[in-house]
Amino acid sequence: MTAPLEFGLDTFGDVTKDATGSMLPHAQVIRNVVDEAVLADELGLDFIGLGEHHRADFAISSPETVLAAIASRTKRIHLGSAVTVLSSDDPIRVFQRFATLDAVSNGRAEVILGRGSFTESFPLFGFDLRKYEELFEEKLDLFAALLSQKPVSWEGKLRPPLKDQLVYPPVENGTLKTWIGVGGSPQSVVRAAHYDLPLMLAIIGGDPERFAPYVDLYHRAFKEFGRPAQPIGVHSPGYVAETDEQAREELWPDYKAMRDRIGRERGWPPMGRDEFVSEAEHGSLYVGSPETVARKIAKTAKALGIARFQLKYSAGPLPHGKLMTSIELYGRKVVPMVREMLG
Repeated sequence: MTAPLEFGLDTFGDVTKDATGSMLPHAQVIRNVVDEAVLADELGLDFIGLGEHHRADFAISSPETVLAAIASRTKRIHLGSAVTVLSSDDPIRVFQRFATLDAVSNGRAEVILGRGSFTESFPLFGFDLRKYEELFEEKLDLFAALLSQKPVSWEGKLRPPLKDQLVYPPVENGTLKTWIGVGGSPQSVVRAAHYDLPLMLAIIGGDPERFAPYVDLYHRAFKEFGRPAQPIGVHSPGYVAETDEQAREELWPDYKAMRDRIGRERGWPPMGRDEFVSEAEHGSLYVGSPETVARKIAKTAKALGIARFQLKYSAGPLPHGKLMTSIELYGRKVVPMVREMLG
């Protein structure tokens, strides 16, 4: 018997507008994120993930610190990153911070490791962007060695070796739940299987079913390694309102603002309304009424055989009040509908 689908929420702490249309200070956005997570816990959701960024439009640069604050005000919800940019961090310090979060939350910590889709952290912390791949591969190898919680002897090219080194604090019960966040690289999928780690697919555009080959590759890799496959999750953007029309009208201007701002940095053309509607109807934008969003999640869950769905509920300057309403509808209406659809 397979376990029931888990439901999570993700946010990058997008800097939002107040009631007058003025942008809120980063500090207030962080306090609002804590309130959003508290609501998610009250609704019985399974997970809240906070992304790490180092730029003006996102308020969260230290997810573990905010997650610790959330831990003090919640009882059940699991707490993790979405993602931790391991390439520009120290694997031992990352492990220590999440082991500490696990302690203060009484065993609710998770970490999603990835390379991130932004590169600001590399110059900020003095890492060579030309070693993008090498940094992640070596640091993931060290992090995976730490998960055993036994004395670690390890050697790489980018840092001094370790010999019989214990790392503190240990995780109190079991091991730290660690996912690998993947945006569409076959090598990353196989790497997750190699280290026997769950896979989190970041599907932020196009038909979710185009990721089916990655799911198949993940399962085939585990078969070759002679181990049972780990769970797969999906992270995708979305927004819930009472009707499809209301959801689209409320989300569109702020989603476009976020998309165009990032697009200008990456050479993308401005987003048109047709593209937005196409993503909502056929792609990976879960926007609409509770029933519309539920049907879409259920379809993705069936197509990819996932164990968890994480809705990236924040979108550019979309105000905190609207985010709270979307979370409420997701927890009270969407989740029960999906469970019913999946039987």
